[in-house]
Amino acid sequence: MTRRKFWALAGLAGLVLALTAAAGVAWRGWAAPMALTATPTPSATASPSTPVVASTPVLDLLRAEEAWLEDLYQRASPSVVHITTRTYAYTLFLEVVPREGTGSGFVWDEQGHIVTNYHVVRGAQEIEIALADGTRLPARVVGVDPPNDLAVVQWVLEPGQRAPQVRPLPLGDSLHLRVGQRVVAIGNPFGLDRTMTAGIISALGRVIRSEEGFIGEVIQTDAAINPGNSGGPLLDLEGRVIGVNTAIFSPTGANAGIGFAIPAHTVARVVPELIRYGRYRHPWLGVEGYTYELRPGVAAALRRLGYPVPDQGLLIVAVYPNSPADRAGLRGGRRTVRLGHLLLPVGGDVLVAIDGQPVPTERDLWLVLEQNYRVGDRVQVRIAREGQMLDLNLVLGERP
Repeated sequence: MTRRKFWALAGLAGLVLALTAAAGVAWRGWAAPMALTATPTPSATASPSTPVVASTPVLDLLRAEEAWLEDLYQRASPSVVHITTRTYAYTLFLEVVPREGTGSGFVWDEQGHIVTNYHVVRGAQEIEIALADGTRLPARVVGVDPPNDLAVVQWVLEPGQRAPQVRPLPLGDSLHLRVGQRVVAIGNPFGLDRTMTAGIISALGRVIRSEEGFIGEVIQTDAAINPGNSGGPLLDLEGRVIGVNTAIFSPTGANAGIGFAIPAHTVARVVPELIRYGRYRHPWLGVEGYTYELRPGVAAALRRLGYPVPDQGLLIVAVYPNSPADRAGLRGGRRTVRLGHLLLPVGGDVLVAIDGQPVPTERDLWLVLEQNYRVGDRVQVRIAREGQMLDLNLVLGERP
């Protein structure tokens, strides 16, 4: 074969291979050619089709929940109000500088009483409420309870002005809630009127610190609560108030999925007294703030010094004069001993329990009294005195 014929045959073979590859033939193993699908040209008269979503049990449940939440919002949101507070300060040049704060509240009764948080109206010189229909009315403070962070305000009407027709929100049962139960929060976060968020009850029985004590049996929820939600209602799926949104736990000040609400049974106990008396009368022994919480190490050291005290309890340092504890004969410390860097008044009684409920800490004492008793209730206190357990009866007074 001549060189010219060789190159001619080689060129012909290359052309065949190129045509084969263009036709979609896979060279390796001479696999079958790939099928090529032509893209149809759309017709000029074709209209876009609407996708049809098949109904499933899960989808039906989601649609039912969606309809339920829509209905709940339509029923409950008109009873939620936007609260704006104003205070006035002066600059160094005696210029008046107004400052505004916002919060939420809900209508309690047909007399225009509105429940909110104490910290929403604290120090306010002017209060204005905005209703769902756009009505704006001035309001006045009726009563406050800083320890429970609750307050009641009431709209103020001009002579002859008709009261707004707003349905009060019903109060629910917060004593039989369950973790995982669905809840809804309605309020005015960042000034955005009547915003609804949904979530679940994350935990029950939390204790949080208020400005002047502790709030017990608090509801924890992951429903989004942000600044401005304070004072708004936490609702069950029936639209009943089971709590008043009061605080969030967040490193940034915005929602982090941990919000807290004052339970409805605390609201039911406090609000009627705020409307009637302007304050809530807190039950009081007369030793609160004058006790030292014993621990086993300190108790053992005191026993070595000749003071027979139990491992746990509230060592009474002093008794408030003419208090229920004073009238019942409870004793405070009579002398002071040094334990390391600690100077401790000793020789007084150790409060162990109230009606059989242990009170090893000041917080426990506060919660036992707040959650179970009213002013005027008779209780039995158990104390340790000189190595003996004694039971004394007393009538609770009102905290000064």
